Amino acid sequence: MALLILTQKMKSRKIIVALDSNNLNKTIKLVNILKKDVYAFKIGYQFFYNFGLEGYKKIYSICPKIFLDLKLHDIPNTVEKGLEALVKIKPLFTTIHISGGDDMMISSRTNKKNTKVLGVSILTSLNSDQTKKYYSQKNVSLLVKKFAQAAKKNKLDGVVCSPQEIKHIRKIVGKNFIIVTPGIRITNNLKSDDQKRVETPKKALELGANYLVIGRPITKSRDPLKTLKDINKSLI
Repeated sequence: MALLILTQKMKSRKIIVALDSNNLNKTIKLVNILKKDVYAFKIGYQFFYNFGLEGYKKIYSICPKIFLDLKLHDIPNTVEKGLEALVKIKPLFTTIHISGGDDMMISSRTNKKNTKVLGVSILTSLNSDQTKKYYSQKNVSLLVKKFAQAAKKNKLDGVVCSPQEIKHIRKIVGKNFIIVTPGIRITNNLKSDDQKRVETPKKALELGANYLVIGRPITKSRDPLKTLKDINKSLI
């Protein structure tokens, strides 16, 4: 019975906690508190640009499962060389923009070692008005599906997409393609902030996501560990 409970707890670890902070000591304390109940931690622009490799290594020493979300987007050679440097610090996942094109995605496949490269489709902060303006396509789901198809064709390991596109993407890419989903809110009262396309954790997994990125609902909580544990329990 105890083994079954432990197995269920392990399977419930689908949460990647986003460490968006400019306070290193506070972040280290948070990582120590949450490390046994997360799948991984996400390090993005704010943390990395404030604390660089030194800060990254401090987090890595506590929990080596890191999603380094720097969303590379440049000419193919620059992205290739950038990834060659990034894989040396052994993140579990890292990201590039699918909109960088086929050659850029192909260049990202070299020298990956154990780091999985995920393609960013359409940012969850964009709605149909914005995609119409910048991509000449008002149907966000259709646009994201095209991006996912391109990522699959160019042999990326997975994609990052909003909850609202998971179902459509899963049908296209199959079960072995990783889907990481931000835009997660932990109540059914899904008020929109800068994230326009959001969903609850349980619903996002039911739709076919592999992992969920959750930041502020956990990190800004009065009791981050309890909040994380409650989310994990809801996913068993």
